[in-house]
Amino acid sequence: MSSSELTMLVDMGFSQIQAEKAIKVTGNKGLEQAMEWLLANPGNVDTAEQSTDDTSNVDASSQDNNGASVKETAEAKSLKCDVCGKLFKSSLEVEFHATKSGHDKFSESTEEKKPLTEEEKKEKLKLLEEKMRQKRKEREDEEKAEAIEKEKSRIMSGKAVAEARRKMEDLEMKKILEQRKRDKEEDRIARERVKKQIEADKAARRAKAAAESGAIPAPVVSPVQAAPSFVPAQKRDYTETKLQIRLTNGESLTQTFGVKEPLSAVKVYVEMNRTDLPGAFNLMTTFPRKVFNDDDYDTPLDVLGLVPAAVVIVQKKTEQ
Repeated sequence: MSSSELTMLVDMGFSQIQAEKAIKVTGNKGLEQAMEWLLANPGNVDTAEQSTDDTSNVDASSQDNNGASVKETAEAKSLKCDVCGKLFKSSLEVEFHATKSGHDKFSESTEEKKPLTEEEKKEKLKLLEEKMRQKRKEREDEEKAEAIEKEKSRIMSGKAVAEARRKMEDLEMKKILEQRKRDKEEDRIARERVKKQIEADKAARRAKAAAESGAIPAPVVSPVQAAPSFVPAQKRDYTETKLQIRLTNGESLTQTFGVKEPLSAVKVYVEMNRTDLPGAFNLMTTFPRKVFNDDDYDTPLDVLGLVPAAVVIVQKKTEQ
């Protein structure tokens, strides 16, 4: 039990028994709970234990040998601070006053500490309620500030994770695009070789035809000089393609699709997993730039040139 809380309740006009019971009933959880219990239960405080024996009585039949009665001795009714003259009802109040003021000289007094008037009680109650409201407000402000800081930390952490994920996806997509560029270059070189071989075969046939007609002698082509046969590089057969889908809010989705799946499968995936604002949209590519129309959504991804990887952009559909 806190002596300061008990003293404050006593100073407000409650008896020590009332104050002790309020603190006990509320589980010693503080002045605020005890005060609320006392205000809510003004007639529920048992004061039967309060002592009513304040003075000692003198037996009227007891007299000394000379017939004189025994005089009633004066009884101390309060404790007084010899420094400031303030009266106190209990030693707990004295301890609280000494701790707060630093005064260290006290004595017993026959003066009785006057109880608080109704106006003084109302004023103390008003001050206490104001302090309780202020404490609640400070606690609410602290909780609100903590919640704001936690939300800021959560947002910053989420942004950092999203940025790291985006960088990893961009790096992976860059590698895929570089591989696709190398594959295209190899296909171009192979086509050039085939084209040159075809031109060489045509020239050989023309020379042979001219020799047979007697126009010019046919050149003798040795096996070593003959044009070497060329086998073009075998084109890779992809079964899957990896698409990076960039949404209207700047975020992106990455998903693997079968090369034979239609473009409509990509559109359905976007509708189910998008994190930007809902609404009608088109799909498009920037390299080469192409906005897909309604007929393209039934076309397989490999036919649309979205293999083995590609970047697809979600574009908000404008009303026509």
